[in-house]
Amino acid sequence: MRLLLTSDTHVPRRAKVLPAQLLDALAAADAVVHAGDWTDTATLDLFQARARRLIGVYGNNDGPDLRARLPEVAHAELDGLRFGVVHETGPAAGRERRCADRFPELDVLVFGHSHIPWDSTAGNGLRLLNPGSPTDRRRQPHCTYMTAQITGGRLTGVTLHRLPPRR
Repeated sequence: MRLLLTSDTHVPRRAKVLPAQLLDALAAADAVVHAGDWTDTATLDLFQARARRLIGVYGNNDGPDLRARLPEVAHAELDGLRFGVVHETGPAAGRERRCADRFPELDVLVFGHSHIPWDSTAGNGLRLLNPGSPTDRRRQPHCTYMTAQITGGRLTGVTLHRLPPRR
C-alpha cells in the first residue's frame, strides 16, 4: 500500500496552487493522510476528489467550514497498522513520551503544525511522522511532504521529499 503524508498546505495564503509533484504523489497513493491546516475548503474538495482514500483532520488555522467536515483526531487501520492523525503535538521536547501516553493504541502518528519534518520512534514503538509543509518552509531549507509504503503489515520506505523552490 502506497501512502502520501502531507500537512499545512495553507492554500491560498502560502501558495496559490499545490505543487505538481505533490498532486502527482496524491494520484499515485492508495491512501492520503493530511494533518491539518488546509485553510480552504477547495483544497479539501480537491483531495477528496483525487484520493482513493483520505484521512484528514483540521488544524488551528482551519475555520468553521473545515471543522464541520473534519475531526480533530482521526484513526484508521491501513493494512494492519493502526494510524492516528492530529495537527498539534506540542513542543519537540518530550514529544515521543507525550504522544505514546496519549495514543498507546497506535502504531503510527502523523502530525503537522510546526512545518518541520520529523521522523522518530517512541519507547513503546509508536512511529511519529511530520511531513512538513509543501507550501510554507518557514525556517526549513525546503518545502516537503512524505511518502511511505506498508508491506507485510510494516511501515517501510518512509521518504521525505524536498520540493524545488516556487517561481
